[in-house]
Amino acid sequence: MFDEIMRKFEDSPSQQAVIRLLLERGFSVNDEGRVVSGGIEIPNTGIAREIDVDRRVVDATTDAILADEQLRRIFQNISAIASLMDLAPVLDLTVLTVEVTDADEPGIVATVTGLLAENDISIRQTISEDPEFTDEPVLYVITDEELDGALINEIRAFPFVRRISIE
Repeated sequence: MFDEIMRKFEDSPSQQAVIRLLLERGFSVNDEGRVVSGGIEIPNTGIAREIDVDRRVVDATTDAILADEQLRRIFQNISAIASLMDLAPVLDLTVLTVEVTDADEPGIVATVTGLLAENDISIRQTISEDPEFTDEPVLYVITDEELDGALINEIRAFPFVRRISIE
């Protein structure tokens, strides 16, 4: 799906940058063509500044979204979720990041979280990036406690794991 969306903007790398930002941040586009997060309007100048494009590029992108029924359905229904990842150091939480070889493989989340549960590790949050919307999706698992070396090695040994990191 991500590739299909990006192909609609293949003639404009600047518009692709706007699309990427909207997807990454979970920003919606309302009926007036304004970028919103919930009911809060995000100024197009702020979006343009963030990705170093002209404000008119943001306007053109939102106009194109509203003109395309498929894009309209996607971008009028997308929403952001609160993440504990940036708060982890402040709240003394552990963030396990799992990069995988094939994100379409079934059971990745269940396997990792199942192993943590078997080891009595309480999970505060999981965030699994969608392979349809991200080039290299990652699984993030936020826990209340540190993970010991043996458990980390067990996770690393799963055949679908390309790389893990702990913060």
